[in-house]
Amino acid sequence: MFNSTLVFNYIKHVFTANTRHGVHSPFVYRLVDEVIYDFKDKADYFEIENLRTKLLKDDRLITVTDLGAGSLVNKHKQKRIKAIAKNALKSKKLAQLLYRLVKDFEPKNVIELGTCLGITTSYFKKAVPQARVITIEGCPQTAAIAKGNFQQLSLDDIELVIGNFDDQLPRVLNTQDAFDLIYIDGNHTQEATLNYFNWCLPKIHEKSVMIFDDIYWSEGMKAAWEQMKQHPQVSVTIDLFWIGLVFFKKDQAKENFRIRF
Repeated sequence: MFNSTLVFNYIKHVFTANTRHGVHSPFVYRLVDEVIYDFKDKADYFEIENLRTKLLKDDRLITVTDLGAGSLVNKHKQKRIKAIAKNALKSKKLAQLLYRLVKDFEPKNVIELGTCLGITTSYFKKAVPQARVITIEGCPQTAAIAKGNFQQLSLDDIELVIGNFDDQLPRVLNTQDAFDLIYIDGNHTQEATLNYFNWCLPKIHEKSVMIFDDIYWSEGMKAAWEQMKQHPQVSVTIDLFWIGLVFFKKDQAKENFRIRF
Protein backbone atom coordinates (compact mmCIF):
# COMPACT_ATOMS: atom_id res chain seq x y z
CA MET A 1 0.00 0.00 0.00
CA PHE A 2 1.37 3.43 -1.00
CA ASN A 3 2.00 5.59 2.05
CA SER A 4 2.19 9.24 0.95
CA THR A 5 2.93 10.40 4.51
CA LEU A 6 5.96 8.12 4.68
CA VAL A 7 7.27 9.25 1.29
CA PHE A 8 6.91 12.95 2.15
CA ASN A 9 8.63 12.49 5.50
CA TYR A 10 11.45 10.49 3.90
CA ILE A 11 12.18 13.21 1.34
CA LYS A 12 12.21 15.79 4.11
CA HIS A 13 14.52 13.59 6.20
CA VAL A 14 17.03 13.15 3.36
CA PHE A 15 17.34 16.90 2.88
CA THR A 16 17.61 17.77 6.59
CA ALA A 17 19.60 14.88 8.08
CA ASN A 18 23.34 14.93 8.72
CA THR A 19 26.09 12.42 8.04
CA ARG A 20 28.75 11.81 10.68
CA HIS A 21 30.55 14.97 9.49
CA GLY A 22 27.72 17.16 10.77
CA VAL A 23 27.75 15.62 14.25
CA HIS A 24 29.63 17.35 17.08
CA SER A 25 28.85 14.93 19.92
CA PRO A 26 31.79 12.49 20.37
CA PHE A 27 29.40 9.79 21.58
CA VAL A 28 27.11 10.08 18.55
CA TYR A 29 29.97 10.61 16.07
CA ARG A 30 31.65 7.37 17.15
CA LEU A 31 28.36 5.48 16.96
CA VAL A 32 27.64 6.78 13.46
CA ASP A 33 31.19 6.34 12.16
CA GLU A 34 32.04 2.94 13.66
CA VAL A 35 28.66 1.23 13.93
CA ILE A 36 25.87 2.76 11.85
CA TYR A 37 28.09 3.29 8.79
CA ASP A 38 29.93 -0.04 9.09
CA PHE A 39 28.65 -1.79 5.98
CA LYS A 40 31.21 -4.60 5.90
CA ASP A 41 29.87 -8.15 5.86
CA LYS A 42 29.96 -10.11 9.12
CA ALA A 43 30.12 -13.88 9.50
CA ASP A 44 26.86 -13.91 11.50
CA TYR A 45 24.93 -12.38 8.59
CA PHE A 46 25.15 -15.28 6.17
CA GLU A 47 23.23 -18.01 8.02
CA ILE A 48 20.36 -15.65 8.86
CA GLU A 49 20.16 -14.26 5.33
CA ASN A 50 20.15 -17.80 3.92
CA LEU A 51 17.14 -18.47 6.15
CA ARG A 52 15.47 -15.28 4.89
CA THR A 53 15.95 -16.54 1.31
CA LYS A 54 14.18 -19.80 2.22
CA LEU A 55 11.32 -17.93 3.88
CA LEU A 56 10.83 -15.81 0.75
CA LYS A 57 10.12 -19.08 -1.10
CA ASP A 58 8.06 -20.76 1.65
CA ASP A 59 4.60 -21.49 0.24
CA ARG A 60 3.03 -22.69 3.50
CA LEU A 61 -0.24 -21.03 4.48
CA ILE A 62 -0.82 -19.90 8.09
CA THR A 63 -3.57 -18.02 9.89
CA VAL A 64 -2.29 -14.64 11.02
CA THR A 65 -3.85 -13.06 14.10
CA ASP A 66 -3.49 -9.28 13.89
CA LEU A 67 -3.77 -7.59 17.27
CA GLY A 68 -2.11 -4.35 16.17
CA ALA A 69 -3.51 -0.86 15.69
CA GLY A 70 -6.67 -1.71 17.60
CA SER A 71 -8.44 -2.94 14.47
CA LEU A 72 -11.46 -5.22 14.77
CA VAL A 73 -11.42 -5.93 11.05
CA ASN A 74 -9.53 -8.87 9.46
CA LYS A 75 -8.08 -9.94 12.80
CA HIS A 76 -7.63 -13.46 11.41
CA LYS A 77 -6.37 -13.82 7.87
CA GLN A 78 -4.63 -16.58 5.97
CA LYS A 79 -1.26 -15.62 4.52
CA ARG A 80 1.59 -17.45 2.89
CA ILE A 81 4.89 -17.33 4.75
CA LYS A 82 6.65 -16.00 1.65
CA ALA A 83 4.24 -13.03 1.60
CA ILE A 84 4.92 -12.30 5.28
CA ALA A 85 8.66 -12.55 4.64
CA LYS A 86 8.39 -10.14 1.71
CA ASN A 87 6.15 -7.55 3.35
CA ALA A 88 6.73 -7.71 7.10
CA LEU A 89 10.37 -8.62 7.75
CA LYS A 90 12.91 -5.89 8.35
CA SER A 91 15.12 -5.36 5.30
CA LYS A 92 18.60 -6.89 5.25
CA LYS A 93 20.15 -3.42 5.61
CA LEU A 94 18.04 -2.49 8.64
CA ALA A 95 18.23 -5.89 10.36
CA GLN A 96 22.01 -5.83 10.08
CA LEU A 97 22.11 -2.29 11.46
CA LEU A 98 20.19 -3.53 14.49
CA TYR A 99 22.72 -6.38 14.84
CA ARG A 100 25.61 -3.90 14.86
CA LEU A 101 23.93 -1.59 17.35
CA VAL A 102 23.14 -4.42 19.76
CA LYS A 103 26.65 -5.87 19.42
CA ASP A 104 28.12 -2.45 20.21
CA PHE A 105 25.83 -1.76 23.19
CA GLU A 106 26.48 -5.25 24.68
CA PRO A 107 23.20 -5.49 26.62
CA LYS A 108 22.83 -8.28 29.16
CA ASN A 109 19.13 -8.48 28.36
CA VAL A 110 16.93 -7.55 25.40
CA ILE A 111 13.17 -7.23 24.97
CA GLU A 112 11.74 -7.28 21.45
CA LEU A 113 8.10 -6.37 20.94
CA GLY A 114 7.05 -7.96 17.64
CA THR A 115 8.80 -11.21 16.69
CA CYS A 116 7.28 -11.77 13.24
CA LEU A 117 9.22 -14.69 11.67
CA GLY A 118 12.18 -14.19 14.00
CA ILE A 119 14.80 -12.75 11.64
CA THR A 120 15.50 -9.64 13.73
CA THR A 121 15.35 -11.67 16.93
CA SER A 122 17.98 -14.00 15.50
CA TYR A 123 20.23 -11.06 14.67
CA PHE A 124 19.88 -9.85 18.28
CA LYS A 125 20.83 -13.23 19.71
CA LYS A 126 23.75 -13.66 17.31
CA ALA A 127 25.02 -10.21 18.33
CA VAL A 128 24.94 -10.98 22.08
CA PRO A 129 24.89 -14.78 22.51
CA GLN A 130 25.12 -14.61 26.31
CA ALA A 131 22.29 -12.12 26.73
CA ARG A 132 18.78 -12.92 27.83
CA VAL A 133 16.67 -12.27 24.71
CA ILE A 134 12.89 -12.11 25.19
CA THR A 135 10.64 -11.61 22.17
CA ILE A 136 6.87 -11.10 22.24
CA GLU A 137 4.58 -12.07 19.37
CA GLY A 138 0.81 -11.67 19.20
CA CYS A 139 0.10 -14.31 16.56
CA PRO A 140 0.46 -17.97 17.67
CA GLN A 141 1.02 -19.42 14.18
CA THR A 142 3.59 -16.77 13.26
CA ALA A 143 5.34 -17.43 16.58
CA ALA A 144 5.44 -21.15 15.77
CA ILE A 145 7.28 -20.43 12.51
CA ALA A 146 9.69 -18.14 14.37
CA LYS A 147 10.38 -20.86 16.93
CA GLY A 148 11.23 -23.28 14.15
CA ASN A 149 13.55 -20.70 12.64
CA PHE A 150 15.36 -20.27 15.96
CA GLN A 151 15.86 -24.03 16.10
CA GLN A 152 17.27 -24.07 12.57
CA LEU A 153 19.82 -21.46 13.67
CA SER A 154 20.56 -23.33 16.95
CA LEU A 155 19.23 -20.37 18.96
CA ASP A 156 17.25 -22.51 21.37
CA ASP A 157 17.48 -20.25 24.43
CA ILE A 158 15.48 -17.32 23.04
CA GLU A 159 12.44 -16.70 25.27
CA LEU A 160 9.42 -16.51 22.96
CA VAL A 161 6.29 -15.08 24.60
CA ILE A 162 2.94 -15.33 22.79
CA GLY A 163 0.05 -12.98 23.50
CA ASN A 164 -1.34 -9.48 23.37
CA PHE A 165 1.41 -6.88 23.80
CA ASP A 166 -0.68 -4.92 26.30
CA ASP A 167 -0.85 -7.98 28.55
CA GLN A 168 2.56 -9.52 28.00
CA LEU A 169 4.90 -6.51 27.99
CA PRO A 170 4.05 -5.46 31.58
CA ARG A 171 4.42 -9.07 32.69
CA VAL A 172 7.84 -9.43 31.03
CA LEU A 173 9.00 -6.08 32.45
CA ASN A 174 8.17 -7.36 35.92
CA THR A 175 10.50 -10.34 35.59
CA GLN A 176 13.54 -8.26 36.59
CA ASP A 177 14.54 -4.87 37.98
CA ALA A 178 16.04 -3.29 34.86
CA PHE A 179 16.49 -3.85 31.13
CA ASP A 180 19.39 -2.79 28.93
CA LEU A 181 17.79 -2.73 25.48
CA ILE A 182 14.15 -2.63 24.43
CA TYR A 183 13.09 -2.76 20.77
CA ILE A 184 9.50 -1.72 20.02
CA ASP A 185 8.16 -2.99 16.70
CA GLY A 186 4.48 -3.60 17.21
CA ASN A 187 1.07 -1.87 17.19
CA HIS A 188 2.19 1.27 15.36
CA THR A 189 -0.26 3.73 16.88
CA GLN A 190 0.49 6.85 18.87
CA GLU A 191 -1.35 5.70 21.98
CA ALA A 192 0.17 2.21 22.05
CA THR A 193 3.70 3.47 21.38
CA LEU A 194 3.51 6.02 24.18
CA ASN A 195 2.06 3.39 26.50
CA TYR A 196 4.95 1.02 25.80
CA PHE A 197 7.46 3.85 26.33
CA ASN A 198 5.94 4.86 29.65
CA TRP A 199 5.60 1.27 30.89
CA CYS A 200 9.30 0.69 30.17
CA LEU A 201 10.59 3.86 31.88
CA PRO A 202 10.62 2.43 35.43
CA LYS A 203 12.90 -0.37 34.17
CA ILE A 204 15.35 1.95 32.40
CA HIS A 205 18.80 2.83 33.74
CA GLU A 206 21.46 5.29 32.58
CA LYS A 207 22.98 2.92 30.02
CA SER A 208 19.71 1.61 28.65
CA VAL A 209 18.63 2.22 25.07
CA MET A 210 15.18 1.99 23.53
CA ILE A 211 14.74 1.54 19.79
CA PHE A 212 11.45 2.41 18.09
CA ASP A 213 10.52 1.14 14.65
CA ASP A 214 8.56 3.02 11.95
CA ILE A 215 8.68 6.40 13.68
CA TYR A 216 7.37 8.12 10.53
CA TRP A 217 4.80 5.52 9.50
CA SER A 218 1.89 7.84 10.30
CA GLU A 219 1.20 11.25 11.78
CA GLY A 220 0.38 9.45 15.04
CA MET A 221 3.75 7.68 15.13
CA LYS A 222 5.52 10.92 14.25
CA ALA A 223 3.71 12.69 17.11
CA ALA A 224 4.64 9.89 19.52
CA TRP A 225 8.30 10.20 18.49
CA GLU A 226 8.27 13.98 19.07
CA GLN A 227 6.68 13.50 22.48
CA MET A 228 9.25 10.89 23.55
CA LYS A 229 12.10 13.16 22.48
CA GLN A 230 10.89 15.82 24.89
CA HIS A 231 10.61 13.53 27.91
CA PRO A 232 12.80 14.75 30.80
CA GLN A 233 14.44 11.33 31.28
CA VAL A 234 15.59 11.25 27.66
CA SER A 235 19.01 12.78 26.98
CA VAL A 236 19.92 11.90 23.40
CA THR A 237 17.88 10.67 20.44
CA ILE A 238 19.09 9.57 17.02
CA ASP A 239 16.55 9.69 14.21
CA LEU A 240 17.53 7.30 11.39
CA PHE A 241 14.08 7.67 9.79
CA TRP A 242 13.33 3.94 9.77
CA ILE A 243 14.12 3.64 13.45
CA GLY A 244 14.68 6.00 16.37
CA LEU A 245 17.23 5.46 19.15
CA VAL A 246 16.51 6.82 22.62
CA PHE A 247 19.26 7.17 25.26
CA PHE A 248 19.11 8.09 28.93
CA LYS A 249 22.76 9.04 29.56
CA LYS A 250 23.06 11.58 32.37
CA ASP A 251 26.49 12.76 31.20
CA GLN A 252 25.16 13.79 27.77
CA ALA A 253 23.62 17.18 27.03
CA LYS A 254 20.04 16.88 25.80
CA GLU A 255 20.20 16.82 22.01
CA ASN A 256 18.29 15.28 19.12
CA PHE A 257 20.19 14.10 16.06
CA ARG A 258 18.86 13.32 12.61
CA ILE A 259 21.23 11.04 10.69
CA ARG A 260 21.08 9.96 7.05
CA PHE A 261 21.14 6.17 6.66
